[in-house]
Amino acid sequence: MSKVYVGTYRKYNEGSLKGDWLDLADYADKDAFLEACTELHSDEDDPELMFQDWEDIPTRFIGESHIDEKTWDWLELSEDEREIVAIYMDEVDQDAPVETALECYEGEHDSEEDWARDFWDHTGMVNQLPEFAQNYIDYEQFARDCRLGGDITFVEKGRKVRAFRRN
Repeated sequence: MSKVYVGTYRKYNEGSLKGDWLDLADYADKDAFLEACTELHSDEDDPELMFQDWEDIPTRFIGESHIDEKTWDWLELSEDEREIVAIYMDEVDQDAPVETALECYEGEHDSEEDWARDFWDHTGMVNQLPEFAQNYIDYEQFARDCRLGGDITFVEKGRKVRAFRRN
């Protein structure tokens, strides 16, 4: 459950942590969330909101004084998709839209070479070669060239390799 503890700078500066936890799933978007935050602190004329703590929200989407629109895209993802997006944003492009991270994902593989073998099979390129030549494909070198050329980013996670193609 993604939630945020919302206080205000005024209350904080006066020595109070008065606020409340708000579950982001209860709000359709950033505007609805900010409206609820303002209502929560209706005892102030123009509350300067302070996000004092949060759970299950990547730090790239939230800070003490801001929350990113992308947070609601994040909330719609499954746990597996969240992991994929987090890896992509940490290792490939921190500013990418959530959709881009998912579109660029090439799957989890045992090795870079395993990715290359899957790539040749799924694109049908291996079938364009005569059968005798198919055994001469250097999948390891192909993966290396893709990595060095910037076409693919490989990220090791445990004993597996996650592959992301260039956007």
